[in-house]
Amino acid sequence: MNTLLNIIWLVFAGFWLAVGYVAAGILCCILIVTIPFGIASFRIASYVLWPFGRTVVDRPTAGALSTIGNVIWVVVAGIWLAIGHVVTAVPLFVSIIGIPMGIANLKLIPVSLLPLGKQIVSTDRPFAGYGR
Repeated sequence: MNTLLNIIWLVFAGFWLAVGYVAAGILCCILIVTIPFGIASFRIASYVLWPFGRTVVDRPTAGALSTIGNVIWVVVAGIWLAIGHVVTAVPLFVSIIGIPMGIANLKLIPVSLLPLGKQIVSTDRPFAGYGR
């Protein structure tokens, strides 16, 4: 089930969203100070390519620097990536068969807005929610 959902996801939404995350990661790595944001963006790009069977949980060791970094991230790239998720989710919801993909797309918005202090882990549930 996860493999089938991931293949459908990759064709209809995952590839283009991953391209956006990779572009944001490259931009962040060019600016030396924002390399941690670039690394987080590349990590999320791999998650966006193949999201079913994995989930995002809070990293227990994240501290104040993650919070400050997330505030900067929202301004620099997070809001644009979240808008990309919403714009991609709308056509998926319009096509009845794409509703599960649209839901998965909306579940990616929290990690696109606040990626620092998060960890991507495997799960046995295909529709695992954020933080579970």
